[in-house]
Amino acid sequence: MTTRILPAVGDPDGARALITLLSQLPDTEPAPPVPDSTALLDLLARLAAESLDELPEVVLVHERIGPVPALDLIRDLVLRFPAVGVVLVTADTSPALLTAAMDSGARGIVPFPLSYDALAERVQAAASWSAGMRRHLAGSPGGELVPAGGGARVVAVTGAKGGVGTTLAAVQLALAARASGRSVALLDLDLQSGDVASYLDVQFRRSVADLAAIHDITPRVLADAVFTHETGIDLLLAPADGERGEEVTDRVARQVVHALRARYEVVVVDCGTQMGAANAAAVELADQAVLLVTPDVVAVRAAKRMVRLWDRLQIRKAEETLTVVNRHARSAEIQPTLVERVTGTKTTRATVPAAYKELQAAVDAGRMQDLDNRSTVKQALWTLAGELGLVAAPPPDQGGRRSRRRADKGAVTLEFAAMFPLVLIVMALMWQCVLYGYTYSLAGNAADEAARAATSAQAGNGDAAGACTTAGRKHLPSAWQSATVTCADDGTLMKATVQVKVPLFFPGVNPGWEVKGQAGAASEGTAP
Repeated sequence: MTTRILPAVGDPDGARALITLLSQLPDTEPAPPVPDSTALLDLLARLAAESLDELPEVVLVHERIGPVPALDLIRDLVLRFPAVGVVLVTADTSPALLTAAMDSGARGIVPFPLSYDALAERVQAAASWSAGMRRHLAGSPGGELVPAGGGARVVAVTGAKGGVGTTLAAVQLALAARASGRSVALLDLDLQSGDVASYLDVQFRRSVADLAAIHDITPRVLADAVFTHETGIDLLLAPADGERGEEVTDRVARQVVHALRARYEVVVVDCGTQMGAANAAAVELADQAVLLVTPDVVAVRAAKRMVRLWDRLQIRKAEETLTVVNRHARSAEIQPTLVERVTGTKTTRATVPAAYKELQAAVDAGRMQDLDNRSTVKQALWTLAGELGLVAAPPPDQGGRRSRRRADKGAVTLEFAAMFPLVLIVMALMWQCVLYGYTYSLAGNAADEAARAATSAQAGNGDAAGACTTAGRKHLPSAWQSATVTCADDGTLMKATVQVKVPLFFPGVNPGWEVKGQAGAASEGTAP
C-alpha cells in the first residue's frame, strides 16, 4: 500500500531537504509541500469534501510553519481530520515539547537534522494509525468523516464597522441553534467592548481573560469559566475591564475555540469590529465567517477593508466569507448584489430588515431572548441560522407529524370548500327571512300611524284620506315608498291598510311579494 505524505514547510530549503528524503522511503508518495497553515487547511478541506480516501495518510508539520503556530495547527488538524496522522518536524527534542506535541494530537516527532531511519519510523507509525482510524470510520454509519471530540460547527460573526448589529446577530444565531435542540456556546471576543452580557441580562465575574494563564484548558476548567444562561446557552464572556482584553492572545483564543469545539455542537463567536490577534485566530479557525454590513457606502467600504485585511493576514479568503446585509430595504440604493461585487464575498440569501422599533423594548430591557416571535428581524436571523447550518433538522417522526398536519389541513380545506355553497344558501335564506319580518313590521307601524292621522283630520273636518296616506308613507324608509296606503271609516272605527312590497336580498329589488299591515283608531267624537 502506498503511503501519501503531505509536508507543510514554510522554509524552501527545509522543504527541499524533506522532499529529497521522503522520496527515498519505500512505498511512499510525497505531495508537493504547502507553504503555510492556511494553504494546508484549505487543501485538506477540499480533499475531505470529495472523499475520505482523498486525504493523505500522513501530514508532516514543520515547527516554523506560519502564520498559525505548529502545535495549534496540529490540534486543529486532529480535530478536523481525525483520519490523518500528523507528525511534527522540529529541532527541539526536549521532553516538554514531546509532551506538548502528544497533547496536541501529534503521532510523534522527527528531529533535526533529518535522518532516514527516524523519518521512516515515524511515517510508518503514523500511516499505520491512519489506516486503523480509516477502517473505524468506514465502519461507522454512512462512513462519514466526522471530527473528533464533538466536532462543533464554529461560526465567527464580525462587523464591518461599529453599529451594524454584530452582537445582536450573534445572540440571535445562538438562540436559534439552542431552540433547535443543539448544545450551544456563545463566545464574546469583542474584548474591549463586548455587549453579549448586556443583551442577555447577565452579571458574571468570570470571563475569557481568566483562561489566559491556563495552558491546558480541561472541561472542568472551561466549565468554571462559562455561565449557563436561562435559555440553555453557555456564555464565555468578554472581560468587564477592557484593558484585560490584551491578556487574550491568539494562542489563548485558539485553545478556547478548540476546547469549545470539542464540547458543544454549535459555537458562535462574536468577534466585534476591531480585528486583533485573538479575533483573527477565531476567524481563521471558524467553519464559517459571517460579516455584517449595512446598506450604506461607509459600511460597504469598511467591509471591503476587512476582507482585504483577512486576505493579507492569510486567515480567510474573500470567496470563503459570507456577508449579511442588515437593515435592508427594497428601496435602498445599495443591494446585496452590489455588496457582492464590491467586497468579492458571497451574500446570504437571508437579509435582515430595517425594523429597529421591533427591537427597542428587548434591547432596552437587556433581554434579547424575549424578542417577539413575530418580529421580522428575529425571523430573518433565525432563517439565517438555518442557512448557516446551525439549526438541527427535525427527526423523521417529527417530519412525519408535520406532513400529517399539512395533510389534515388540506382535508379541512377541501371539506370547507365543499360546504361553502351550502353555507351561502343558508345565510341567504336567513337574510331573506330577516327582510320579510322587517317589512311586515314597517307595514304594521305605518298602518297604525296612518289610522291615527286620519281620525285627527276627520275630527278637524280635514282631508282624512290625504292625512292617512301622508302619515303612512312618512313612516316608511325610502326603499319601501312604493307601498299602498288606504283608510276606511265604518262609522265607529277608522281602519288603515298598508300594502308593502318585500325586497329580494336588497332593498329596492322587488320580485312582487307583498305583506299587508292593518290598524284601527276610534273615530273622533265617538265613544270607543
